[in-house]
Amino acid sequence: MIPLRIDHLTKRYGNRVAVDDLSLTIEPGTVFGMLGRNGAGKSSTIACVLGLIRTTSGSVELFGEKLQARTFDRVAYVPELNALDAWMTPLQHQEFRRRCFSRFDSALMRELMERFEIEPRRTLRKLSKGQRQAVALALAFAQRPELMILDEPASGLDPVLQRRLLDTMVSAAADGVTILFSSHAIGHVEQAAERIAILDRGKLALEADVDDLRASRYVVEAVFPDGRLEQRYANGDVVEVESQLRAMAPATVSRRPMNLEQIFFSTIGMNREYRG
Repeated sequence: MIPLRIDHLTKRYGNRVAVDDLSLTIEPGTVFGMLGRNGAGKSSTIACVLGLIRTTSGSVELFGEKLQARTFDRVAYVPELNALDAWMTPLQHQEFRRRCFSRFDSALMRELMERFEIEPRRTLRKLSKGQRQAVALALAFAQRPELMILDEPASGLDPVLQRRLLDTMVSAAADGVTILFSSHAIGHVEQAAERIAILDRGKLALEADVDDLRASRYVVEAVFPDGRLEQRYANGDVVEVESQLRAMAPATVSRRPMNLEQIFFSTIGMNREYRG
């Protein structure tokens, strides 16, 4: 059963198109990363998937059906802005979630609170932004959902907890959990995601497996006798690009796989800005 299918989704706010004819299929047990600039449509897509805003057109299916109340027992969501009650402690939130979700695992929650260095008996208003985010994430994982939807999940976390979050996401996916997450941190997506989508002004600009991208996209560099460096991106046409550069009589020509940051900038058409 496909956990999430988005079919020709469009969302308009007045005359502005936030999501433009977007189609995505998220396979079971996949960590799927969404990348895009501010306003690219990532958060609007997530809000449409969860029924938080009305779609203008298109459809969304979770586990093969339209969104139902019962679906939320199988889905965990962590928004970009922390929405937990600040007067409650992590333990109180744990008890509340235990009563709401049939598969909530209190033992796992205790393990996650230790992993994310959460103080369980302090009210959230006394915790740092990063600790509050860690509580939201721990509650989501402890729900033992089939599908997790995370909007900027590493927001506020220090580098150590960011690394633990990514490890926890990969481990959960290995156990069969499907994870869709959006992020501005391209390095986090590159470390955790198996498949990515890049959104640009509401449209799907690229969707592919990360390993396939690494194997097919290259940076080709030519160094000339005067020390000048010429750098070009090659999207599957690496031999042709190398030939073009060799025709310019360089001292050396070399290639290396693009990293995800370079793929992102080349996809949204910012090659020149990126190279400086």
